[in-house]
Amino acid sequence: MNYIIVGLGNPGQEYENTRHNTGRIAVESLAKKIGLDLNEWKEDKKIKSETAKVKIGKNTALLVKPNTFMNKSGDAVKSLVKNKKAAKTLVVAHDDLDIPFGKIKISFNKSAGGHKGVESIIKAIKTEGFIRMRIGISPVTGGGKMKKPSGEKAVTDLILGKFKPNELDVLKKIMKNAAVGLESIVAEGRDVATMKINSL
Repeated sequence: MNYIIVGLGNPGQEYENTRHNTGRIAVESLAKKIGLDLNEWKEDKKIKSETAKVKIGKNTALLVKPNTFMNKSGDAVKSLVKNKKAAKTLVVAHDDLDIPFGKIKISFNKSAGGHKGVESIIKAIKTEGFIRMRIGISPVTGGGKMKKPSGEKAVTDLILGKFKPNELDVLKKIMKNAAVGLESIVAEGRDVATMKINSL
């Protein structure tokens, strides 16, 4: 089976290590885990993305890092996913404000939940029937409670803000789990990967 794994983010140095680029970082972590060299990424001008083909287990995956801005992510995906059957093997990794920082959830056939990149993809491929790796970015209190920002400015400041030094250690662990999850989706299927990652 062939999978398409898309890591959402914004292109350009100023967006590196911002929370909104979490999906992109996750795909880069998978690439690192499976030993992909940097020179194996190719620029595909047609889909405005950097791509790399990899073999994981008995299956193959096309790793995609869109060079479009977040709200235009669908432009990078629409020519890769031609129908609803193909959408079932699409995996979109992205940041999620509804999940606390440190947690990851794999879901299927869910609404965009206000995420502009996911909205753009749903609109472009005309279905919600694809796999999502939702990586939590909402702050957590010392007592473990999630503090989701409210108001447009607070949300924008958080998602476009860079990870703080004390968050970077946690991020390493999260990205290790994200790489395991993405690898598991391709090698073992969505259900196995969901059980593995959603229970962490």
